[in-house]
Amino acid sequence: MKIALASDHRGFKLKNILEGFLKEKGYQVIDFGTHSSSPCDYPDYVYPACCAVKEKKVDRAIAICFTGIGSCIVANKVKGVRAALVFNLKMARLSRKHNQR
Repeated sequence: MKIALASDHRGFKLKNILEGFLKEKGYQVIDFGTHSSSPCDYPDYVYPACCAVKEKKVDRAIAICFTGIGSCIVANKVKGVRAALVFNLKMARLSRKHNQR
């Protein structure tokens, strides 16, 4: 499975940790940025990652920003993409189980 990762500067450190974890688990990871902790705008990275989902270049995307709300809003603007704000494994599982069309 291919997973896109995207973050703003506040999610940069977590994105890098998550990338290592996912690779250890055997996932192919495509990092859409940001690539530093310098201030940036999350839509510049989240939108292309979500377009990659729409275009079937990746299977899933994980977007990280300060609250997660902005990334979720941007992701949900991409036709055919559905994003959920999750904070734990239970929320992630329930979002996949109960919110698919």
